[in-house]
Amino acid sequence: QVQLVESGGGLVQAGGSLRLSCAASGRTFGGYSVGWFRQAPGKEREFVAAIRWSGGTTYYADSLKGRFTISRDNAKNTVSLQMNILKPEDTAVYYCAATPQYYSGSDYGRTGAYHYWGQGTQVTVSS
Repeated sequence: QVQLVESGGGLVQAGGSLRLSCAASGRTFGGYSVGWFRQAPGKEREFVAAIRWSGGTTYYADSLKGRFTISRDNAKNTVSLQMNILKPEDTAVYYCAATPQYYSGSDYGRTGAYHYWGQGTQVTVSS
């Protein structure tokens, strides 16, 4: 069992940056690929980014490439999401998720690919 806890959310002005962290408890992230998703009010949960455990390959939603960066710190047992040049439309609850399964790249964008989810952290971008 993996418990995931997100942190780092908050209120930021448009153009600003935030760094979200996902920490695992109960076990290490070793062997788990981790993804970030977000859900805005009234919208479906959407894929943001993922990092594969084996090899550290990263995947991004096309619309977010260049602004968001996912990374992993094995020593701290965390996965981070650096978000730059934030826009009001980035406002959402951000969730991290983990899976022990090995998928092809596009499958990491599916919510059903993940076994464990955090409770989410709110990100609000003001205009």
